[in-house]
Amino acid sequence: MMIRRTLNNQTSVNLETQRENIFHTRCNVFENTCSLIVDSGSCYNCCSARMVEKLNLQLVPHPKPYKLQWINEDVELTVDKQVKVEFSVGNYKDNVLCDVVPMEACHILLGRPWQFDKKTVPSRIRALTKSRSKSTTGKSKSTQGVAQV
Repeated sequence: MMIRRTLNNQTSVNLETQRENIFHTRCNVFENTCSLIVDSGSCYNCCSARMVEKLNLQLVPHPKPYKLQWINEDVELTVDKQVKVEFSVGNYKDNVLCDVVPMEACHILLGRPWQFDKKTVPSRIRALTKSRSKSTTGKSKSTQGVAQV
């Protein structure tokens, strides 16, 4: 009887996991369609090293280099370069300073620094993608494939 009463008195906690805070979309960088992830669980704004190389973006030295270790890698990477990336999602245009890292999940990963600076919330980000302009064929730009950068 005491156990049943204890179990019934437990409060329900609304857990919001990081997975629920990830938003994936497409963006344009110099007329190229690229993948973009907005992740409130990320502490950095990152850009794919492959995208930087393919688009020949200008690198700048990182003011405070740091070590990074991916989950399945045994090797630590030193993040010592940054790049300023101009991108657009529909009518929204922005530029962001990103750390350059070798990643395959997406071309641009925007984390809490970008969200804080822009005071964004997931519903506002979703509204950006819904407001994408139609191409001349009437198809939404979101139906186009991601460039192989």
